[in-house]
Amino acid sequence: MTSTHRRPSVLRSFFQAEAAGGLILMGLAGLALVVANSPLSHAYFAALHAPVAGLDVLHWINDGLMAVFFLLVGLEIKREVVDGELSTWPRRILPGVAAAGGMLVPALVYLAFQGGDPVTMHGWAIPAATDIAFALGILSLLGKRVPVSLKVFLTALAIIDDLGAVLIIAFFYTSDLALWALAGAAVALAVLIAMNRMKVAALTPYLVVGAVLWWLTLQSGVHATLAGVALALTIPLRRSLAAPDDALSPLHRLEHAIQPWVAFAVVPIFGFANAGVSFAGLSFSDLLAPVPLGVAAGLFLGKQMGVFGSVWLLVRLGWAERPARATWRQVYGVSVLCGIGFTMSLFIGLLAFDSPELQEATKLGVLAGSLLSAILGWAILRKAPALSRGSQAS
Repeated sequence: MTSTHRRPSVLRSFFQAEAAGGLILMGLAGLALVVANSPLSHAYFAALHAPVAGLDVLHWINDGLMAVFFLLVGLEIKREVVDGELSTWPRRILPGVAAAGGMLVPALVYLAFQGGDPVTMHGWAIPAATDIAFALGILSLLGKRVPVSLKVFLTALAIIDDLGAVLIIAFFYTSDLALWALAGAAVALAVLIAMNRMKVAALTPYLVVGAVLWWLTLQSGVHATLAGVALALTIPLRRSLAAPDDALSPLHRLEHAIQPWVAFAVVPIFGFANAGVSFAGLSFSDLLAPVPLGVAAGLFLGKQMGVFGSVWLLVRLGWAERPARATWRQVYGVSVLCGIGFTMSLFIGLLAFDSPELQEATKLGVLAGSLLSAILGWAILRKAPALSRGSQAS
């Protein structure tokens, strides 16, 4: 009898064996904070805003390089939906509802601190998004202490969360959408879907059309990283009774080609470029103003309340299953990590406020809430006892 061995999922292997990527990310993020508050700060910020081929360096990183990261995560999500942790409706509904709760509750917490001020209330969506790179970087540092199912859950939740943030930006913070670019992006996506239906197995056509899709998405005013997820969903994953998860399918080949670049180049560069926040002219009392306090509380308190509360309620009602081999304490620890906002939160803050003072206040709140969430989430998961094989935690 011939046994069939499934090729391990790329992100699962990455999480289990390559904490080095997470260490590099954390190290460069810390270095960025040091540089941004040192005599080198002028050179640091000038380099990030230097124009290159129509965009500045920071835009190329956030809208270009990070599209590759979203492509990798999107490939993994598709694989898990087809034949993995998200292959059943009870498991699919969990990250979706958790993401919704993790966006609604932080927004309400933020608004509770604004006292009805119409100007500052416009920033209600700032604490709504989870930063995938940083949250997953923390998990990678914990290695096998965290079940793979929880890492997949966080990945799915963060993707849904960020897609929700993109929709919020499009509907509430985007004044001018380029309809011609949106129409072109829709055509490019239709071409990708058609190639999938025609069973095109070569990767080059997908990547060429995907690059066009990215450019059109960028021109449309919608966050360009969405193009990476859209492209991932069209890459074919061959399945058969003999080999349900074909290691030679286009999806697998693309995953394994881009994974090292994402782990050791894309994500660390992203962390270094976005974690540099200057504290010049700020004092502790500035943190107690409505905007930074609302943002910090929304990320640190609202996120864990919304995510963990949604998971607990769904499981208790019998509408979903808790991630396999995960204890409630581990689920709570991951819920706390969802409060790491950083990039998307900072981006929304820039769109929400024209005032430089409010933009700086937003950065302070995002940094405080994200740092508290990272430290507490890491501590909880590091100390949380693992669920022994064959046992069931209450």
